[in-house]
Amino acid sequence: MIDLVERVIPVLGFLVALTIVAEIGDRAGLFDVTGHWAARAAKGSVLRLWLLVVVLATASTIVLSLDTTAVLLTPVVLAIARRADVDRTLFALTTVWLANTASLLLPVSNLTNLLALHRFSRLPGHPGYLELVWRPSLAAIVATVLVTAVLHRRTLRGQFTATEPAQPHDRFLLVLSAVVCVGLAPFFVSGVTPVYPAAVAAVVLLVALAWRDRAGLRDLKLPWATVVAVVVLFVLVDLAGKHGLTTLLRTVAGTGDGAVDLLRLAASSAGLANVGNNLPAYLAMEPVAGSVDRLAAVLVGVNTGPIVTVWGSVATLLWRDRCRRADAEVPLRTYATQSLIVAVACVTAATLAIAW
Repeated sequence: MIDLVERVIPVLGFLVALTIVAEIGDRAGLFDVTGHWAARAAKGSVLRLWLLVVVLATASTIVLSLDTTAVLLTPVVLAIARRADVDRTLFALTTVWLANTASLLLPVSNLTNLLALHRFSRLPGHPGYLELVWRPSLAAIVATVLVTAVLHRRTLRGQFTATEPAQPHDRFLLVLSAVVCVGLAPFFVSGVTPVYPAAVAAVVLLVALAWRDRAGLRDLKLPWATVVAVVVLFVLVDLAGKHGLTTLLRTVAGTGDGAVDLLRLAASSAGLANVGNNLPAYLAMEPVAGSVDRLAAVLVGVNTGPIVTVWGSVATLLWRDRCRRADAEVPLRTYATQSLIVAVACVTAATLAIAW
């Protein structure tokens, strides 16, 4: 249990700190202004605007993590779509899908990757994390983009007219929020435990908000319910693993390193992540992986697969909360149906890329 606590606390601390950064950035008007710049760069084409969002979401997820994309980029993307007066469903779904499916490439891209690093280093034949995952990562991103383009092809043919940006609430907070968000990137790729730079960023912005807008401190909404839910899931999975869950998962996930074996393992991992959550699902599936390829397949399943249910990953829960606050919530039936198609395509493409 002590080992579990040591692994979970940095994950949840990172989540809370990043939410503080996003809340203060949103209050400063950072997302409205960024959305206006992006809309102008697209020059009236919905397709160009969408491709810009694809690039932003992919880069944000790879360098800053999927939770960063969910918390920081979702308000930007929704502001872009609102100012362009185009269907926000396409842009909201693109963001949440890529927040998950683009989260394989770097250890910092997904907290499951950070959890897996220790395990990778102990497996025989370990080739290096990036060398192992770059192909499945690229396959998952391409599959997401292609499937999304097909599902929303009619919307992508449209045109729009950009509007003038809203004035920021506080220019000092706007500039400081932008500097802090950009400044996090090099720390997240430096190998430093992500919770530390995220916590420093949160403290800096909290001090600035207290100085410029003390009343704003009371308006900050932190994801305490999500934190409690994740803690409960971690504990339940840890207890279940000691009482037969690991044996059951070995039977379900099978053995072997062939393409079919890896697909079976990735699909099992994705299914478990959708039933519970990808972080405890990874911990449950980790003992089932006996080779680097099988551990990579587990990561494919728990990273790119848990998008069918809104609780499949913390990032998706955060994304849904941001959509709700922006009055742009995607109907659950629409979300689940389309996400299932994307998940099947991504898990299949990425797993076959491991076997290739």
